[in-house]
Amino acid sequence: MEPVLETLSRRARELRQERQLTLRDLASRSGLSLRFLMDVEAGRGNISVKRLADLASALQTTAADLVTPRVDTAPPIVALLGLRGAGKTTIGKRLARRLRLPFVELDRQIEARAGLALGEVFSLHGEEYYRRLEREALVDLLTSGRGMVIAAGGGLVTSPETYALLLRHATTVWLKARADDYWQRVIRQGDRRMIDQHPRAREALRQLLAQREPLYTRAHVTIDTAGLSVAQVAEKVERAVTESQGRRHKAEGKNSN
Repeated sequence: MEPVLETLSRRARELRQERQLTLRDLASRSGLSLRFLMDVEAGRGNISVKRLADLASALQTTAADLVTPRVDTAPPIVALLGLRGAGKTTIGKRLARRLRLPFVELDRQIEARAGLALGEVFSLHGEEYYRRLEREALVDLLTSGRGMVIAAGGGLVTSPETYALLLRHATTVWLKARADDYWQRVIRQGDRRMIDQHPRAREALRQLLAQREPLYTRAHVTIDTAGLSVAQVAEKVERAVTESQGRRHKAEGKNSN
């Protein structure tokens, strides 16, 4: 992302929240579309001078203020990635306690938005509908101005735009494991969905991991969870996330100079 668009994204979101405006409120005040404002806050809004002036006026500031780099004081957002059985929920809750941040499961946000259980979302409306809700829910979380630990759905990485959004606005962590590890964890949890839905579920899991592994490797941090306890993984994630955020902030500082 261009540094000036990153600065605009953060400053516009900060000011909107300080003014206690929703995106719809800001759209009404500025005359800009809701979709365009979502793109601005996601760092994709290649904004014209006229639109920048309209946005600044609606936020009661100047155009210069919106694009001037500032010291990053935003609270951290950490997103855990991996297949079902990676430990995203268990490790995420422990990590959130260590970091003193709220823990959010993205799938629960999708269920609340749809008013349906996750299985019903897929069976009644299909994957495309689920992916749309997933992106909308993620945008709401990432533009909330709050720090948090997010457990992302295992297939989020297959949606290029949604994954790119997460990579831009969160420190992403792949909880890496072997296919057999995933399998054993799911079985221990009493989750028989894979077995019931696929006659060769174990082989299907191996194939799914092979397909998604190149996508998971794009995460900022990779933690190999093999042979580690939940506490050990959470500690490693916390340390790696702190180091990764330090490197990212240093790089952003150089880009803004």
